[in-house]
Amino acid sequence: MSVLWKAKSKEKLVDPCDLEKKVKEIKSSGKTLATLNGSFDLLHAGHLQILFEASQQADVLLVALNSDSSIQTYKDVRRPIVPLEYRIEMMCALEFVDYVTWFDETTPLKLLEMIKPDVHINGAEYGKDCLEANVVKEGGGKLHIVDVVPGLSTTKLIEKIKKICD
Repeated sequence: MSVLWKAKSKEKLVDPCDLEKKVKEIKSSGKTLATLNGSFDLLHAGHLQILFEASQQADVLLVALNSDSSIQTYKDVRRPIVPLEYRIEMMCALEFVDYVTWFDETTPLKLLEMIKPDVHINGAEYGKDCLEANVVKEGGGKLHIVDVVPGLSTTKLIEKIKKICD
């Protein structure tokens, strides 16, 4: 059963080397493309909300995950808690996510410049002036901002776990 799970969870995975080809395929079929990026370490209900809302913004949702080394660079050397391999599996298991890829840079700017999504989704904590805004707009896309679920964040979950362990 584990072998079947591994194979099934890879069906939506797009290697970064094949991403440009996949994006051309999606766009040439006339479908609109939404992107959402993040670490999605300790997947929680707030993540599910933004992912679902992102899936409603276009025909196809492509989620780009920060690699482990990317997260270690911009967050903390002790992160991620959940390695990329398993974050990919969880993301691919979600019905409303069409494709999943990853990137090694600390920001998704290079990736978004290549993809030129029709819409890029971001959380309200980053706002309409987020670092992705200019690249998305220059590529002809728009931003869609999703409200944050109050009290839900990976950082808050980690703090709660630490209190339980003390």
